[in-house]
Amino acid sequence: MAKEYKITSLRLADLEKELNYLKTTREREIAAMIAEARSYGDLSENSEYDAAKNEQAKLYGRIAEIEDILSHAVIIEDENEATGRVGLGCTVVVEDMNGKQTKYRITGSQEANPMEFKLSDDSPFGRAIVGKAAGEKFMVNAPAGSFEMKVVSVSREG
Repeated sequence: MAKEYKITSLRLADLEKELNYLKTTREREIAAMIAEARSYGDLSENSEYDAAKNEQAKLYGRIAEIEDILSHAVIIEDENEATGRVGLGCTVVVEDMNGKQTKYRITGSQEANPMEFKLSDDSPFGRAIVGKAAGEKFMVNAPAGSFEMKVVSVSREG
């Protein structure tokens, strides 16, 4: 069974835009780089040609990756909308036991970026918080150890 990629409609649009750019503009740029490198002569000792071919391989790898994501994408926007419970696409404010509050967005694995406070539902934190409502406490079993947190609020803001 193929892996499903849980993504928001915004992320879907970003991936479609990136795929279009890669298949048109970037592919032409790399083809021009290869043509120019070929004009330098002997390909066996041509580092420009090797570099251009490596770029082309990376490009085709990224195109294949995006096409795979798009073909197995599951849009997650409306999950748990009416229940007030944490689900994919929700923004949550949590409080640790020291009273420090932090705001996170729960996303699919393709959108997760801890530096932007976007956490995957597959992460230890995500698995612990999904399904919880405001006021509920939950235990996160992370690699650094277990800790308890409390859900302060759940919203659908982007």
